[in-house]
Amino acid sequence: MRRNNKSYWSTTTASFTLAALLCLSLIWASRSYGIPAFSRKYQTSCATCHSDFPELNDFGLAFKKNGFKFPKDDEFFVKEPPVMLGAKAQKEAFPKAIYPGEIPGTIPISFRYSGFASYNSKQPLALGYLPRTDLFTPNTFTILSAGSFGQNIAWWIDDDISTGGSGADGGLGDGYIKVNDLGHYIGLPKDTLNLRFGQFELDLPFTQARTINPSDYDIYDEAAMAATGMGTTSNPFVFSAPQRGIEIGGYPNDGNLWWSVAVINGNNDNPAVRNSKDVFVNVWKQFNLERDPQVRNAVQGAGPTGPRDHTSLRVGTFYYYGRNALNVGGTLFPNLPTIHDPFYRIGGDFRFKYRQFELYGLGMFGRDANQLVTGENSDVLMAGPPVNFSGGFAEGEYWFYPWLIGIMRYDIVNSPVDFQSGLSQNFTRNRFSPGVQLLLRANIKALFEYQRRWEVPIPGASQYFRPNGFVTGVDFVF
Repeated sequence: MRRNNKSYWSTTTASFTLAALLCLSLIWASRSYGIPAFSRKYQTSCATCHSDFPELNDFGLAFKKNGFKFPKDDEFFVKEPPVMLGAKAQKEAFPKAIYPGEIPGTIPISFRYSGFASYNSKQPLALGYLPRTDLFTPNTFTILSAGSFGQNIAWWIDDDISTGGSGADGGLGDGYIKVNDLGHYIGLPKDTLNLRFGQFELDLPFTQARTINPSDYDIYDEAAMAATGMGTTSNPFVFSAPQRGIEIGGYPNDGNLWWSVAVINGNNDNPAVRNSKDVFVNVWKQFNLERDPQVRNAVQGAGPTGPRDHTSLRVGTFYYYGRNALNVGGTLFPNLPTIHDPFYRIGGDFRFKYRQFELYGLGMFGRDANQLVTGENSDVLMAGPPVNFSGGFAEGEYWFYPWLIGIMRYDIVNSPVDFQSGLSQNFTRNRFSPGVQLLLRANIKALFEYQRRWEVPIPGASQYFRPNGFVTGVDFVF
C-alpha cells in the first residue's frame, strides 16, 4: 500500500526535530491488508492464504501468482460464481468477436481498520514535549478491491480513506492491472511471462506494504541526501513508497524461480519530474527441502496440525538504477543547467522456513553520484564525494500456536551523511524490535512490539537519548 514518503533533513536543527518525532512514529502501523472478499468468494477462512495476515503462506503465494485464483480446480471451489461477459462461441470466433470475460458475481470490496496505543521513553525537554502515553491513535481506514476478470487478467486497488485519525487525508496505494501467462501465446511454460502496469509497490524481496510489522524497515525508508554544503544530491526515492510504471516478470512451472524487471518514474507515488526512467530488477531462487517427493510437489506441506509451508531456502538478489534530475529549470542554481546524478541500489536476500520457524533478511548498498557547486556565481560543477549508505534487516518468527507468534527483528543503517546531519551518535544506527502477535480470529489481530532505538544527540548538551517505545493495538479486516 501507499507509504508516506520519509525524507531526511540535511540540517542539524531539523535532525533534532526528527529525533523528537521518532517516538511518535511508533504508533504508525504499516498499511498491510488481507482480502476478505476472497474469503466470501470461496467461503473459506483467511488462514487459508495467511498464517499471520497479511503475510502470505505457500498457498497464498500460489493463489496470488495464479491471478487471485486457486492454483488447481478453481471453478470447483468458487462459491460465488462470476458473471460471464460473453459465450464460449465468442472465444472461438475471436478476433471477429469480443473476447469473452467475466466479472465477480458480487462486488469484491473489503475494508481494514487499525488503531494503536503507545508508551514512549521520557524525552529531554530540549527535544520538545512528547506525552509518554497515547491511549489510542486511529491509524487507517482503507477500502480495497481485488479479483480477476477471467482466465488471465487480475486487478488490485487499495485506497486509504483516512490515515492518522479523523479528517486526515488518505490516498491511493496500489492500483494496477496484471496480465498473467502472456508467454502461453508463444509457447513458453506457464507463467514464464506476465505483465503488470499502474501504481504498485516494487517487487521487493520482502514487502513493506504487506508486512506483518507495525513499523517500517529502516533501510526501505533511507533516502540519499547530501549534508548541507556537501553537494547536490537530493534524491527522494525510497523503497517503502509505491512507484508508477510497467513491470514484466515470471515464475515458470513450479514457481521456484522468480524474476521481474520494472521500468518506473522513480519519483515514488508522485507525478514524473523527468523524462528518464529508472529500472528495477529482482531475481530469486527457492530450494524446496522437503524429503517426501509427494509433499514437495504439493502446493503446501502438511503435518499433524494441518497444512503448513514447505521447508525451504530462498536466496535472491536485486538491483535498482536511476538518474535523479535536479535544478530543472534552474530553480536551485540559475546559472547552471539541469543536474543529472546517477544512482543505484544493490542487495541480496534470503528466507528459510522450517515447520513453525521462519528466518529472513536483506542487505543493501546504495550509492548516489554527488557534485559540488563552486565559482563566484555558483556556475561551476565539480565531482564531489558520493553519498553512500548500507544496511538491512533480519527477522525471526516462531509460531508457538497457530494463533500465537513471537517475533524478533533487527534493523541496521550505516550512513556517514546521516551522521554528519546529526541523525545519530555514530555512522551506524540500529534498533531491536521484539514483539508478539495474536490472531484473536482469522481476521482480527492484536499485536505488541517494543523498539530499542539508536541514540540521537540532545541539542545544547553532550549527551544522547534513546527514543525507545512500546506499541500495542488491534488490526482487523472484513
